[in-house]
Amino acid sequence: MLLRIFWAALFTGAAALAQQDATKPEDAMVRDILRELIETNTTHSTGSTGAAAEKMAARLKAAGFPAADIEIAGPRPERNNLVARIHGTGQRRPILLIAHLDVVEANREDWTTDPFQFVEKDGYFYGRGTSDIKDGDAVLVANFIRWRKEGYKPDRDLILALTADEEGGTENGIAWLLANHRPLIDAEYCINLDGGGLEIKGGKKLLNEVQYSEKGFLTLILEAKDKGGHSSVPRKRNAIYELARALLLLDHYDFPVMLDAGRREYLRAVQSGMQGEMANAVAGVLENPPVPTAVRLVSMAPDLNAVLRTTCVATMVQAGHAENALPQSARATVNCRILPGQDPQDVVRTLRRVIDDSAISITTASDSPIDDVGSPPSPLNPEVMKATKDVTEAIWPGVPVVPVMSRGATDGRTLRRAGMPVYGISGIAEDQDDIRAHGKDERVGATALFEGREFVYRLVKALAGQ
Repeated sequence: MLLRIFWAALFTGAAALAQQDATKPEDAMVRDILRELIETNTTHSTGSTGAAAEKMAARLKAAGFPAADIEIAGPRPERNNLVARIHGTGQRRPILLIAHLDVVEANREDWTTDPFQFVEKDGYFYGRGTSDIKDGDAVLVANFIRWRKEGYKPDRDLILALTADEEGGTENGIAWLLANHRPLIDAEYCINLDGGGLEIKGGKKLLNEVQYSEKGFLTLILEAKDKGGHSSVPRKRNAIYELARALLLLDHYDFPVMLDAGRREYLRAVQSGMQGEMANAVAGVLENPPVPTAVRLVSMAPDLNAVLRTTCVATMVQAGHAENALPQSARATVNCRILPGQDPQDVVRTLRRVIDDSAISITTASDSPIDDVGSPPSPLNPEVMKATKDVTEAIWPGVPVVPVMSRGATDGRTLRRAGMPVYGISGIAEDQDDIRAHGKDERVGATALFEGREFVYRLVKALAGQ
């Protein structure tokens, strides 16, 4: 909250940009593509990414893409992926551009509108996936069609990959393509539209993000067990109390501050928009070593605390089996978000040391294998950073470009682990006080979609040659 207030104060005087003309052919096309994608159910339970891939392939073929340059492949039809290519001169290695086709579940009774019906209202497009990340899919497909019709010949191949199972499931599209068809997507680096975006608050554009890294996701189970018994004869040993003591110790522990070059640059950008005590505190955090009092103050802002360190937090608790019986077990789910470069085994060892109770077992959840947690940060590629800054300045003068580490997870992690640098850049604006991805009445602003389309169009041409 503090971060948002300070950023808003910095940019209060910025002039609002004019609305783009929604009657442009390119805007009409990206809107129509988004509509078709929203009205194609791609949830893991009942939907099909393969159906969406077929529809996007049909659009590419209608625009003149040869069948040989379009590939639909996956472990099964319902989890198919789409890969398409624009051939360049081959002077440089390809660029991979990705977004995922699958979306999280949505219940009609939870929404004001039908989540799988494209609804346009008050300058917004509503529907499941409008902001995560079918707007990115639509932008990429629309721009590939535009480049094809223009006869664009870049100095490197452009590869489009729209993938399955980023949101869940066991058949992740990027992982499957790497394992089975790596030459189809092999590239010098990847631009991931499911990464950084254009941050806005109250209609004011604050900063344009370049996601260069992301935290690892690790779920642990803490459990205390006991033989139980009748509640009328309680004993000093109680599984619920033991677990509670362990969770309180976890609550009071902070992992150490660990900053890399990208997070330092991000904090410097944040600090430039602050005043007074918080500005001095962020400056103190950037010292080597960090000033302890400054760390304590900055850590009070959840957004900034998640940038500084690895976090582990209890998210679910289950205990006991009857109101008149002593508990035989008490267990808590603890979700850890681990900084890039930090060994997840060290995180587990740290928790064991902090809790210091042999009666509490700590195990890894079955769907969160510890050997598949982290990913290395991508180097801050000067070519990517310069092109992003140049295009940002041309479209949104005065908006800074800032490297960011995602607190959540994307398909970028899988590519980085495979040795491919990934940069999350979309240029699609999202209000930081109204983030609806995965939630009720998900939406994207019409202007945000149209401006994002133009931003990606110019960015890729800057990276691949005019």
